[in-house]
Amino acid sequence: MSNRKRVLVTGSSRGIGRAIAIRLAKDGYEVIVHCAGNTEKAEETKRIIEENGGKAEVIKANLCDTAETALLAEKMGDIDVLVLNASLQYRNHWEEIPLSEVYEQLNCNFVSSLMLIQAAVPNMKKKGCGRIVTVGSVQEAKPHPDMLIYSASKAAQTNMVKSLSLQLAPFGITVNNMAPGVIYTDRNVEALSDPEYAKKVTASIPVGFYGTPDDCAGTVSLLCSDEGRYITGQSIYVDGGKSVFGAKRIYIKERQYRNYNIPNHYDMFLSNSEDPLLFSKNIKGACYRV
Repeated sequence: MSNRKRVLVTGSSRGIGRAIAIRLAKDGYEVIVHCAGNTEKAEETKRIIEENGGKAEVIKANLCDTAETALLAEKMGDIDVLVLNASLQYRNHWEEIPLSEVYEQLNCNFVSSLMLIQAAVPNMKKKGCGRIVTVGSVQEAKPHPDMLIYSASKAAQTNMVKSLSLQLAPFGITVNNMAPGVIYTDRNVEALSDPEYAKKVTASIPVGFYGTPDDCAGTVSLLCSDEGRYITGQSIYVDGGKSVFGAKRIYIKERQYRNYNIPNHYDMFLSNSEDPLLFSKNIKGACYRV
């Protein structure tokens, strides 16, 4: 019988989830690789882990379906670490979001997380230790206008993390959230292949470049380790500073500011030393913080 600790990493057939699964296997964990449907990619993750001396198995389950989530909770058995990475996002203007997309995203991004935590915690309590890490998004701080449900579901998940961290701390269980920014994965490679769009996105990242899945995996590795035992209830942004950059951007709907002509809807970035609320009092017209 293996003495390795066991971890379930949801959505680990590719991208950030795969990097986390591979990193935790290197850290000595026996990994349950989860996928929604692409078993070929999941088996590839498993093969990479095994080629590097690790141990892994694959379980398939569609987390948009609560019945399949319940089956995954049953199949995963007793685990020491739970990494909730799987997510679903649709782009739609808020007035055009169909209810089917609302329920799919909420089930995958929030409900499944709660169900799997409910299933994993009893064993963690018995052992007197455990690690739970959710994977959020920079959209918790910077919601995309066409991803209302996605950003809302991620914010809800993080609030759940804060609540559970307090309730589970007496049992030696830490609960944290890792929130990625712009990470170069197959999910966004098509969008970032547009030079104009890529230039705009890069300009919004203070460090000036995209992150990689390994950047996220390193943070999760720390949170799952013994060295991470004193970290709980936290949301750690792995985003190159994007979550704080532009927090003082304002939209100005007025032509005059002091003696300068400012076009309508001009984007103005304020330095970190300036207070946008004080700044806005000097502007004639409507002003919105974003």
